[in-house]
Amino acid sequence: MSKIPSKPEILEWITQNPTLTAKRDIAKAFGIKGAARIDLKRVLKELEAEGHLEKRNRSYQDPDRLPPVSVLVVTGPDRDGDLYAKPMEWQGEGKEPRVLVLPRATDPALGEGDRILARLTLIKNEDHHYEARLIRRIGTNPKKVLGIFRKRTEGGRIIPIDKGSDKEWIVADDATFGAKDGELVEGELAGPKGRMGLPRARIVDRLGDPSAPKAVSLIAIHQHGIPDQFPDDVIAQADAAKPMGLKGREDLREMPLITIDPSDARDHDDACYAHADDDPKNEGGHVVWVAIADVAAYVTPGSPLDQEARRRGNSTYFPDRVVPMLPDRLSGDLCSLHEGVPRACIAVRMVLDSKGNKLRHSFHRGLMKSPASLHYQEVQDAIDGQPNDRTEALLEPVLRPLYAAYEALKLARAERQPLDLDLPERRIELEADGTVKSVNFKERLDAHRLIEEFMVLANVAAAETLLAKKVDLLFRVHEEPSPEKLESLRETAQAAGFKLAKGQVLQTAHLNRLLNDAAGSDEAELINISTLRSMTQAYYAPQHLGHFGLALRSYAHFTSPIRRYADLIVHRALITAHGWGKDGLSPEETERLEQTAAHISDTERRSMMAERDTTDRYLASYLSERVGNEMTGRTSGIARFGVFVKLDETGADGLIPMRNLGREYFHHDADSQTLMGSDTGMIIGLGQRVKVRLSEAVPVTGGIALELLEIEDQKIKQGSRSPAGRSPRGKAHKAKRKKDKIKRKVTRSRR
Repeated sequence: MSKIPSKPEILEWITQNPTLTAKRDIAKAFGIKGAARIDLKRVLKELEAEGHLEKRNRSYQDPDRLPPVSVLVVTGPDRDGDLYAKPMEWQGEGKEPRVLVLPRATDPALGEGDRILARLTLIKNEDHHYEARLIRRIGTNPKKVLGIFRKRTEGGRIIPIDKGSDKEWIVADDATFGAKDGELVEGELAGPKGRMGLPRARIVDRLGDPSAPKAVSLIAIHQHGIPDQFPDDVIAQADAAKPMGLKGREDLREMPLITIDPSDARDHDDACYAHADDDPKNEGGHVVWVAIADVAAYVTPGSPLDQEARRRGNSTYFPDRVVPMLPDRLSGDLCSLHEGVPRACIAVRMVLDSKGNKLRHSFHRGLMKSPASLHYQEVQDAIDGQPNDRTEALLEPVLRPLYAAYEALKLARAERQPLDLDLPERRIELEADGTVKSVNFKERLDAHRLIEEFMVLANVAAAETLLAKKVDLLFRVHEEPSPEKLESLRETAQAAGFKLAKGQVLQTAHLNRLLNDAAGSDEAELINISTLRSMTQAYYAPQHLGHFGLALRSYAHFTSPIRRYADLIVHRALITAHGWGKDGLSPEETERLEQTAAHISDTERRSMMAERDTTDRYLASYLSERVGNEMTGRTSGIARFGVFVKLDETGADGLIPMRNLGREYFHHDADSQTLMGSDTGMIIGLGQRVKVRLSEAVPVTGGIALELLEIEDQKIKQGSRSPAGRSPRGKAHKAKRKKDKIKRKVTRSRR
């Protein structure tokens, strides 16, 4: 008779194989047959009675885990002075987990009965099950300030860097956190604010030199006016929220809807599952489920949470922090589709044929429980034959069907021909102190593309449903390029030796043909950048205008309601369309959709600018240690004041000012986007290979200045230039230069 596994061995198997947890699966895994199954059943019953497992529909699972962000109640210190807490809401049937609170030096004192919002780490310890770091105490929302610390004889003051704030904050001697004079610091209100006098603060973080990397994103937040402090009533509403139950929802908890996100993701707002369609009429077809966090259930129209979410418009992402659209209690906890935790969702079921065409779809308001929160690399590794302990059990029942559906969607995508730009995305990795550790280009995996295709499909389904049901919504609109920008792209392509057809209705297929022709050539990056610059910026609108870049007639954002207000509007519209409840789109919201669309389009651009400025500053900080080094790159822009160069190693954009182009003067031709040397006739245009010397990198502004050394392997003579317009060879030579310039322009236009 086979040996009955120990309880720890059974628990380890269930943890590593979340989709194979029936008694039959467990027996098969341990080779248990015949009468020995009775003993296995007894052990499983004991584990269930002890609270280690719960039984549901003939399968055994770990009891509900606490989500990574949870509300806890402090139970007080033990005899050794360690601070412990318990979960505010425990849905598991097993023993309530014990949580060790690890306070930081800047955390406020906590006592028995305090409710806190904390970030949890699951550990294996005899005394406790989780360790917690305080986010904030529930019911408190201290006002914060960012500024320069000025030391006084006793304590000091914080001079805010906000443009609209001229009031200093007093810091007591025991609340300086060791800050030095001139440092950039973050402080928070210390005690109740009096009716008279300056507010009192305690410093909670020292950011050092105002130009230091750790301060970069905070400065961008304040410069661009991005709200980063939630009002008290918003925090109070978020803190009062409770997890949604099954009432009025479909039970999707047994469906293995997995989340696939970056490895450092803190919130998970989308999950997916796929399987082969068993309908004989749809041979080779697929059924794809996409489940999205039901944020609308918590953020109701006109509430403080709703007003603040609309004001922010979206979350803003920086290399070292996120400014969320919703408070942590929602974004990191109740609305996040964490592994092993029941969560409210709105799901769409989509049926595809063998070629990836969507045949039909339906929406469902449900309650799900994800068996796994995975990241892109481990999913790709599993498909490529290197599964880990987490993905091995999911490979056949979950991951391979997802990839099979994706293969079909690739066929539909190839037929649709969305714009296929090849522009690598940078990833800035930081050290603990905020300095830049490395600048890499993100690898594009099939796992990324799979999720993108599923999300696009779900967004299309949302738009089509609301159009069919005649419910107002916000569309994601992307218009085709203007005739002027298209002509500029055509000239750039022609100068590089490629062709963009003229005199026909523009389609993304025409642009893809150009991109494909340039692929692998020295001009590939130039053509990709020029094509991107010819595009109009996408925006939100209540009008049905289509999405040019994706080659779609109907498109709306539905898949990211935790971080985009537009998606929340679409969720409410779906609730109204299906009659799911009173938390749908209100008449007041419908009336102001035009204003909402304009506002959130503006907040999106604001975030993009702040994120770009932050990236520029981090790159300048990273390169500041390498001033004087030689680097290679490609010209990416031509202006009257100099040449922009995209550096190969980091993707950073630097400027070669006119004074650093060499001895001669250069004449700017805006039409052809070129500079021409007054003496040699040398032409500098877009996409040329260059070698440059880094002459300046200023972290405070993000400015990077370069000196031209070589262009297309031709060395540039360095030194002072002769005064403008004065050639030693007189007027005859000046006239000859002008004649040669005209001749070259004519030749280029005929080429």
